[in-house]
Amino acid sequence: MPLGYKGSYQRVRAYFRAKRLSTDPVTAPPPSPRTVAGWILRHPDTLTEAEQLRLKAVLVHCPELDALTGHVRSFAKILTERHGRRLPEWLDAVRKDNLPGLHTLAAGIDRDRDAVIAGLTLPWNSGVVKGHVNRIKMLKRQMFGRAGFLLLRKRVLLYR
Repeated sequence: MPLGYKGSYQRVRAYFRAKRLSTDPVTAPPPSPRTVAGWILRHPDTLTEAEQLRLKAVLVHCPELDALTGHVRSFAKILTERHGRRLPEWLDAVRKDNLPGLHTLAAGIDRDRDAVIAGLTLPWNSGVVKGHVNRIKMLKRQMFGRAGFLLLRKRVLLYR
């Protein structure tokens, strides 16, 4: 005897006919948290019109998420436009809202506020040095367990 549905074909057909003729409105499934986070983290100009409308619908139903979106976008503006001097204002605004995740971020920034403001204001960075360190670590991982320090030294010095 095969497993599965033991009812008749007519009963299944009647069920789906009732569903098709139903007057219940068809609603779209809500967006996933990952999708909403992607909409919040992307620049508003890169969102399609449909994405903007769906994000607005989500933000209307959740005031905390609306406040979070404002803080994330203002922080992104501080980062991209290098306005480090506006960071203290942003930190004060974050502390006024009841958003524990951002309070943790604000506390971390406060531990080394001067360095963060300098990093967001000054044109210098350590990108080149970090690139060399990353390259050396990659070479070391490639050679793990294969050879000694002398070969690693040669590869670091001769690598281009």
